Amino acid sequence: MDTPAARRHPHRPRLRPPAPRPPSFSGRLHDPRTATAIGRWLGVALAVCFLTGLFSHVLQQPPPWLAGYLPSRPVWGYRLTQGLHVAVGLAAIVLLFAKLWAVYPRLFVWPPVRSVRHALERLSVAVLVAAAVFQVLTGLLNIAEWYPWPFSFVPVHYAVAWVVAGSVLLHVAVKAPEIRAHWSRRSTGTLALPDEERDGPDRRALLLGVGTAVGAVTITTVGQSFNPLAPLDLLAPRHPGYGQQGLPVNRTAAAAGVTQAAVREWRLEVLGPNPYRLTLPQLAALPQRRVRLPIACVEGWSMDAEWHGVPIRDLIRLAEGRPGSALRVVSLEVAGAYRVTHMGREYAEDPLTLLALRLNGEVLSADHGYPARIIAPNRPGVLQTKWVTRLEVV
Repeated sequence: MDTPAARRHPHRPRLRPPAPRPPSFSGRLHDPRTATAIGRWLGVALAVCFLTGLFSHVLQQPPPWLAGYLPSRPVWGYRLTQGLHVAVGLAAIVLLFAKLWAVYPRLFVWPPVRSVRHALERLSVAVLVAAAVFQVLTGLLNIAEWYPWPFSFVPVHYAVAWVVAGSVLLHVAVKAPEIRAHWSRRSTGTLALPDEERDGPDRRALLLGVGTAVGAVTITTVGQSFNPLAPLDLLAPRHPGYGQQGLPVNRTAAAAGVTQAAVREWRLEVLGPNPYRLTLPQLAALPQRRVRLPIACVEGWSMDAEWHGVPIRDLIRLAEGRPGSALRVVSLEVAGAYRVTHMGREYAEDPLTLLALRLNGEVLSADHGYPARIIAPNRPGVLQTKWVTRLEVV
């Protein structure tokens, strides 16, 4: 265009914006070998979390055809699996972000999409990353009992776990040749790296640092379920020995809407072929049993305690329930997802399953379920119903 400015400066070159270029990364550890080394640890952690989480979900919300067959032994089964779930889930946070650090430069490859296959691969990675980050961070907030979201945690956490599992399997299938090529120090892909990018001091230092961080997180949190390490329980949201009568309290009587008036008028109602009602003195006059059982909560903490109460199977027999009967347990709690719970026959028939009246030698406190609560072996804490007012033999 012939403008006055162009006529005055006919030889001045026209200014053009520079062509966009993706950022360059000079670090030597953002490579497939690092991603594979960390990815192996992360894959194991996610597999453990998925399997233990699936076990927990089945115990909490069993399908009808399975409810009567859930095992009540070993008594420490749920304590072990849920403790692993939370401990390994916390370690997975460290591993996940270390893995993302190793691969994030690939977000800036140019062109961003090279083919339909490449586009689908990047989409699958985006789903995997989003689902995994969502899963570990919401799980972290759950054990801290902070819920800044409008949805119910349990069903969403369960559904997204399947998304993560499927995404991991798809990612491993797509990346199998690259993973195989960088699996070990002598794999072809590792040997093809420049000498300074193989398993040298920098990579060993990085992996040692990641392993140390995982160990530090584990040591300072696992004491909430593995009680011998409780003195080191610095970062976990619960310390198993702190709380009324030697146990933490997740849900108080006030939060559950259990009033003194409701407790004052309390009667235990047992429905069956021979229904009956008992006052607290009448219930306390029945043959009692003392058991030592852990209470283990979904948040990962657990603690052994001594419980006194009436065996559930004795109460079923008084109602003339047939052998192998299940129970429907109803709480005084005004509202809540676990106000009504179901107990399969394996639990109901177990001699260690009690309607407990005392905890660690003392009458139950209001927050621990006074006047009566369920305690059963190998059962999630949310199903150890407090403030029991009715048992229905089914």
